Amino acid sequence: MSGTRGTAACTDPPGLAELRALAPLHARAQGIPADRCRAVLSRVRSAHGEGPDAWPAVWSRAGDALAARGRHLDAVRHYALARFPHPDGPARERAQRLCVSSFDHWRSTRPDIGRAEIQPPGGTGRFTAWTAGLSRSAPRPLILVCGGIVSVKEQWAPLLARAAALGTAVAVTELPGVGENTLPYDTAAPAMLGALLDHLADRADVGRTHAVALSFGGHLALRAALTDPRITGVSTVGAPVRHFFRDAGQQARIPATTAHTLARLTGHPPADVLPALRDWALAPPELDRLAPLPVTYVAALRDEIVPLADAAALTRDPAARCRLLVVDDAHGAPDHLGRIRPLLLGSALRGLGVHPVRRTVLEAIAGLRRGGRGRVRT
Repeated sequence: MSGTRGTAACTDPPGLAELRALAPLHARAQGIPADRCRAVLSRVRSAHGEGPDAWPAVWSRAGDALAARGRHLDAVRHYALARFPHPDGPARERAQRLCVSSFDHWRSTRPDIGRAEIQPPGGTGRFTAWTAGLSRSAPRPLILVCGGIVSVKEQWAPLLARAAALGTAVAVTELPGVGENTLPYDTAAPAMLGALLDHLADRADVGRTHAVALSFGGHLALRAALTDPRITGVSTVGAPVRHFFRDAGQQARIPATTAHTLARLTGHPPADVLPALRDWALAPPELDRLAPLPVTYVAALRDEIVPLADAAALTRDPAARCRLLVVDDAHGAPDHLGRIRPLLLGSALRGLGVHPVRRTVLEAIAGLRRGGRGRVRT
């Protein structure tokens, strides 16, 4: 999630200018063409509210029109932007529901894509994952996928649709508080990944699990790997590790969208949320324990959210098995998707010991083609 700079102390929600700056990056990541994104944005007059020219209504109408024509996956992409950055009223809540139901329509003709609903023992909520490649008779190693604080699981449709080509099982889910996940986003949140592995243990070789987890999802996966040896590797882009949670100067520059979304997910006021997360930083002894874990980390030179020092923290130990790629880009490296998505999947496959897959196949599985658009039938 990248865009205009803001302040962690900002109490006002992100304005239309910031959302306009963010939208093309997230549209590109989901395979919405740039001209289509510009056309929808041209009709938006306000960032919030329930009016017909407000952000959620305009993007939702575009999704409604696609769904009416049977283009359910394209509708999913538009509903995902309609609920962006998070549901804050009836219009965005409707978009969130339609994002899930349209995805369900799309996957109804794909019997290999399943739905798992998990309620962790003693928990106060539940979460959902879309799955593919599961088998009781021949369980495969697992690629576990999780996005960041604004990323819904439905955006991983291309990966789910082509899981068979990978030779692995796939499960895609969401951070607590995002999408259908009603778990609290707190220091206990990483346990949800273990609960997901427990749920899939009879249909996947969860003892060989590689997490492809982006941004705050990467932080969640690294924390989970500290206590769950079934997570045998992590591939991530722009994951906060330590300095994001402790560098007040960096925190003062993050976009309002980041601060307000974290506030909603964690329950802290926007002005107080980042200081309240100080204890989420990985401590030096924890970083030492992660050193033997194979990690692929993509960092962006112009990341306005997560400092480069967080990538360096994972390489502080000379024995660390961290493969680091630095690109000239903003948070999430949206201008380098064609390089990074195959890199992350390739790292996962190597870590799991799965047969090599040609780059062209990895690009197709990642939902990429020239111009960054997906080739999954909608």
